[in-house]
Amino acid sequence: MTFDRLAQYGPLPIRILAGIAFIAHGIPKLSNITGTEHFFSNMIGLPASLALPIGLLEVIGGVVLIIGLLTRIASILLIIEMIGSTTVAKLPKGFVGGYELDLLLMAVAISLLLTGPGRLSIEWNILRREIFPKGKQMVLQQEQRHSSVTG
Repeated sequence: MTFDRLAQYGPLPIRILAGIAFIAHGIPKLSNITGTEHFFSNMIGLPASLALPIGLLEVIGGVVLIIGLLTRIASILLIIEMIGSTTVAKLPKGFVGGYELDLLLMAVAISLLLTGPGRLSIEWNILRREIFPKGKQMVLQQEQRHSSVTG
């Protein structure tokens, strides 16, 4: 197996661990929605009505990352959330113990936005196409060019 073919499996561990991290941060928000609303409105100055959508984004976004469905769309939404989380809630705390995890999750989401779900995903293996955009076709064209050069 060549490096190019092996690299197509790279997003899998990233998707799984990022998905678990987002789910782990979303479930407490949803399980204590009143506390989350209070935290949002009184501690960080966000509208309390954002508590439910953010909790759902983290849980549903985490699930779709793990299974490899709508990976790029979920990544865009999670990048936006991490930018907001970093600037609104974590920046004053500093890097360590503050926004380092948010930046790491944002970097992972950016990576998934750029690479897509990879080979082992619902989009590639069940739907046989990447939903947004046509990343699979670009990879297949690159494979064809690489095989024509090496073969």
